[in-house]
Amino acid sequence: MTQLPASASFLEAVERIAPGLEQVERAMRDQLASASALVGDVCGHVLGAGGKRIRPALTLLAGELCGYTGPRCIQVGAACELLHTATLLHDDVVDVASMRRGQAAANVVWGNRRAILGGDFLYARASSMIVEDGDHDVLQVFADAIRSMAEGELLQLERSFDASITERHYFSVIERKSAVLLSAACETGAIVAGVTRAEHRRVRDFGHELGIAFQLRDDALDYEAREATLGKRPCADLREGKVTLPLLLALKRCSPDERDLVAELLKDAARAALAPERSEAIDLAPTLDIVGRYRGVSDTVRRAERHLARAVAAIAPFADCRAKQDLLAAARYAVLRDC
Repeated sequence: MTQLPASASFLEAVERIAPGLEQVERAMRDQLASASALVGDVCGHVLGAGGKRIRPALTLLAGELCGYTGPRCIQVGAACELLHTATLLHDDVVDVASMRRGQAAANVVWGNRRAILGGDFLYARASSMIVEDGDHDVLQVFADAIRSMAEGELLQLERSFDASITERHYFSVIERKSAVLLSAACETGAIVAGVTRAEHRRVRDFGHELGIAFQLRDDALDYEAREATLGKRPCADLREGKVTLPLLLALKRCSPDERDLVAELLKDAARAALAPERSEAIDLAPTLDIVGRYRGVSDTVRRAERHLARAVAAIAPFADCRAKQDLLAAARYAVLRDC
């Protein structure tokens, strides 16, 4: 059998479960009803920009892997995606971002206060959906994910513009900010299916490893992809003072003079954060050259491939089926995608 490219096989998986994802989309839209028309405008803006919908896809596939194809995965998957969308609204305010998914970020269109309140509304609606599901274990996973994501954002902010951060700190951030929700999307699908705790821990671990791999690939793409592909400015992390793994690896390998050069750029970025109009004047080229010469991007992708292997191993004991193959396609896509 011919091995499909990761993107092609993942798109086939999404096409197969398209009816379920359409129900997820409707469930999310149903949650936008509010006494304030502005809620629909702000939240609809970011939902309407699309996105990969990988979280609800994982919930549906995890449930199917464990023998469940009923409506509860629609509700739980929609809640996970609403939670993710809420974090996007908040993150764009924190990061002073101007673009999201190829269009103006909500904070640019409506201002920071409205964007934050829109995110709060989505958090509340997502939480209500989980409460309506009524499963204590699902609720616990969801609550833990919200707490963890908030911790991750604070951990990242504590060390922004800091050239001395460690890999341990970096991974603490991405496990909380990124991996936890992909892990929750998978685990809740397994919980809904009613499998044993050992089985849903395996599905949780799959999501965790996939989530780390996904974020590592994101961090690599920030250094190598173009704006038209990314849907946002390239090198946004660097401009925002985030020392992600490509830069972190280069800093560990470069000379003291080169390290000082990067530290100075981060100081410039910190000053520009107080006056965003100055960010265009920052010369990123020397730092990008250092990241390239010390294999920051390529070695980050290699790390992502290690986590892909761990994700594959986590669900290896499950019987072979279409859902399992689709989950493996999603994991490969996380590492090999170009946007």
